[in-house]
Amino acid sequence: MSVSAEAHHSHRDVNGGWLRPSVFGAMDGLVSNLGLIAGVAGSSASSRAVAVAGLAGLAAGAFSMAAGEYTSVASQRELVEAEIEVERRELRRHPADELAELTDVYIRRGVEPELAREVARQLSADPEQALEIHAREELGVDPGDLPSPTVAAVSSFGSFAVGAVLPLLPYLLGATALWPAVAVALVGLFLCGAVVARLTARPWWFSGLRQLVLGAAAAGVTYGLGALFGTALE
Repeated sequence: MSVSAEAHHSHRDVNGGWLRPSVFGAMDGLVSNLGLIAGVAGSSASSRAVAVAGLAGLAAGAFSMAAGEYTSVASQRELVEAEIEVERRELRRHPADELAELTDVYIRRGVEPELAREVARQLSADPEQALEIHAREELGVDPGDLPSPTVAAVSSFGSFAVGAVLPLLPYLLGATALWPAVAVALVGLFLCGAVVARLTARPWWFSGLRQLVLGAAAAGVTYGLGALFGTALE
């Protein structure tokens, strides 16, 4: 009985375009809205003003993240597609040169020249397959698996909103002091770091503590600035 080469293990999707914007969005939402809330609270503003500022920060940040991710991923995708089209034209206009180029790739990898030429010839018989191979070898991309701007935008919007609402929740539930918001946000930061560590096979405690320290530092700085500016404006 033959056993598939992949029967003993599997790989996670690393090219879907969702992980980076989701992680970045959640962390950014937590840290930026915690910093905003801490800064407004430090200026001796009322709890209602803090809540309104937090809601505004959530909405503005989520839409900004989504728009930025969509534009950046779409621009990158368009650039890659333009380069793939260049390769498609070269394969159509100069097939012999492209065949020699692919042969040279396999020779450099240690394949015997005669075998390398035969492998390149057989793989180049299908134009779409040849394009895919050349794109992978020369551009480092898979034409059929490019990141989606829509996926990136939706992922970043949703994750930012989830992250930003955590430090806001205590105020929406009636809190009048800053410490519950800070506590919820820091717990959220630690958990986010730990979850990311699970996805990337890093120590969960190190990643969690790193995010907690960074968030606490941001909140401390903005609270101090808010207190300083609030006193100065009075």
